[in-house]
Amino acid sequence: MRAMDWSPLGLSLWVATVSTIVALLVGVPCAFVLARKRVWGHRFLEALVMLPLVLPPTVLGYYLLAALGRGTILGRAYERATGSPLTFTVEAAVLAGVVHALPLTVRTVRAALDAVDPTLEFAARALGATEWRVATTITLPLARRGVAAAAALSFARALGEFGVTLVIAGNIPGVTRTASIAVYEAMQAGRDAEAQALVAVLAAIAIATVVLVGRLGEPRTVRHEW
Repeated sequence: MRAMDWSPLGLSLWVATVSTIVALLVGVPCAFVLARKRVWGHRFLEALVMLPLVLPPTVLGYYLLAALGRGTILGRAYERATGSPLTFTVEAAVLAGVVHALPLTVRTVRAALDAVDPTLEFAARALGATEWRVATTITLPLARRGVAAAAALSFARALGEFGVTLVIAGNIPGVTRTASIAVYEAMQAGRDAEAQALVAVLAAIAIATVVLVGRLGEPRTVRHEW
């Protein structure tokens, strides 16, 4: 998607939405591998996925910039394929959101998968179901609340991303200036009212996310009709 005249909040909501979708598309299969398979490099894959949780955002942004900048192999390949560089674009902001949302997606979905009774999967396989059918008709439906919680957490995390976005996407007004960056800039410039308004919206979304995830994590009660 090419540059538009985005407002900071509008850009953040769009980036968080796309980042969440991508994080789910990548994270759910990754969580399946980590929860159900013991392939070669299992521990390395797990460490790689979780690395953004412990690396300082500026360090992570530096690595991404070094790997995807215009002078790199990946950066040149992307530019040849799309006609424009990746860095300092909306797409770079989405990438930053995905990188920070992915660990939460994988961890939350994996926990939900671990909670699924494996005997139900074994029974389905014994009846001739393929792995794909077991995953789509048994495992994922039973883990759907965990997947929904992962989506909510990923959205909130991508919405508040700051450090990686600033390094690889920059602070271009109307193009890559997200709400978090706009808050920082407004504080620096003494525009307290603008900063407070954005902070209030971001805080409200974060609180709503925490409440939603808490409700999704509550044990379901079974009603018996006599």
